[in-house]
Order: sequence, then C-alpha cells, then structure tokens
Amino acid sequence: MAASFLLTNPNLSPHHFTRTIKRNADKGRKYGLVFRGPRCAADTAFGGNSGNLAKFPRVNVWDPYKRLGVSSDASSEEIRGARNFLVEQYAGHERSVESIEAAYEKLLMASFRARKKSKINLKSKLKKKVEESPPWVKQLLEFVELPPTGVILRRLFLFAFMGAWSIVNSAEGGPAFQVALSLASCIYFLNDKTKNLARASILGFGALVTGWVCGSLIVPTLPANLLPSTWTLELGTSLVSYIFLFLSCTFLK
Repeated sequence: MAASFLLTNPNLSPHHFTRTIKRNADKGRKYGLVFRGPRCAADTAFGGNSGNLAKFPRVNVWDPYKRLGVSSDASSEEIRGARNFLVEQYAGHERSVESIEAAYEKLLMASFRARKKSKINLKSKLKKKVEESPPWVKQLLEFVELPPTGVILRRLFLFAFMGAWSIVNSAEGGPAFQVALSLASCIYFLNDKTKNLARASILGFGALVTGWVCGSLIVPTLPANLLPSTWTLELGTSLVSYIFLFLSCTFLK
C-alpha cells in the first residue's frame, strides 16, 4: 500500500512518505495490527497476484469487537474508524473485507437493538408511572398528546416569529394584530386536530385568556433591568400569551 501510494504520488517528498508510513503503522498498532509493506513496488503497482495480498489476521475471530480490534465499550465513532482503517488496509483481499464488514454490521445491529430496547423500557416505565399516578393526573393526561417532532418545531417557529414581530413593532404600536393572528392560528390547528370548531375556539380563547392573565401577573414582578426599557406591559403579556397558545395548539387533544 505504501509503495502504491508513492507511485501514484511521484512528487511526494521522502519526508512526507516516511510520515505516511509511520501514520499507517500507528493506526495499525491501535487496532492490534502490524503494518507490513508490500514485497516490492512492482507487485503493488501492477496488482501482483492474490498470493501477495495481505490477509486480515482475525478473519475467523467470533467476537466482532475483537475482530475489529476495539474494546466492548468503544463508541460508535471508534468502531467506525476501526472499520474504515481495516477496510483500507485489506482492500485487495475480498475475504478479509467481508469479515471486517460482517463484524461492523453485527455491532450496528446490536446497537440498534439496544436503542430500541431502551425506548421500549422507557415507554414501559412512563406507562407504569401514569398508572400509579393520582386519578386527577390520569384525567389531565387524557387531554394531552405528544405530536411528531416536526409538528412541534414548525409551530414553535410560527409563534416565535410572532413574538419577534411583536418586539420589532413595539415602538410603532401594540401587538394587537399579532395576538389576533396567533389566536386564529391556534384555533385553526386545534380545529384541524379535533374536527370541532366550537371546541377549538374554546380551547384557543382559554389559552389566550390564561396566558394574558399569567403575563399580567408575572411581567410586573420581573426586575426592571431584566427587560429592555422600550418593552411595555402589553408586549410582555403578549409574549407570555404566545407561549400558552403554542402549548395549547401543539399538545392538547
């Protein structure tokens, strides 16, 4: 491999060539290998024969970790790095590459099964906690759902945009238009989910009123140096209302 690298890079200085040899040797020792160069440059340049190709010494090792030369607690990056290095070293030997890839695939599948099992255990624990919770908590959870991450992010972006818009226009006037638009969006999302405009309207207006009341109580208690001097009570209250509208249209059933 080193001779092939030199032949395909004729302008490479001897110093850089030596560094390349040393780097490959260091990587080989890291994964339990000894770097050996080809028998001659001609064999490497013109392909030689299969008898001159380096053979992976751990082809028949059963443990995939030992086959790749990594510890059982190695990270996914370390496993991937060992696989890439070994495939590069034995690229010309088909049986060696197959053995390396097979070990890597075993570890990938084991990692996938472990993550899946962890998710199942987490769901089981959450379900058990819900079953053991007080009756009022169970009733409350019946009105809550967890939508896909994409839905959460899109609605979070929408209401964050409304908040930014209100802040930018705070010097020109109050955020009445932005609040009305946010309320309409909330009712639209709830109606799309519940297929009941009356219920969606009640939930939307309830979220707005709750947010406005909470904002009216929370904002005046904040330290004066915490908020910009240009912010009014109406602006701070509307920002709190956007949070309640977002939570309502995203997580309520």
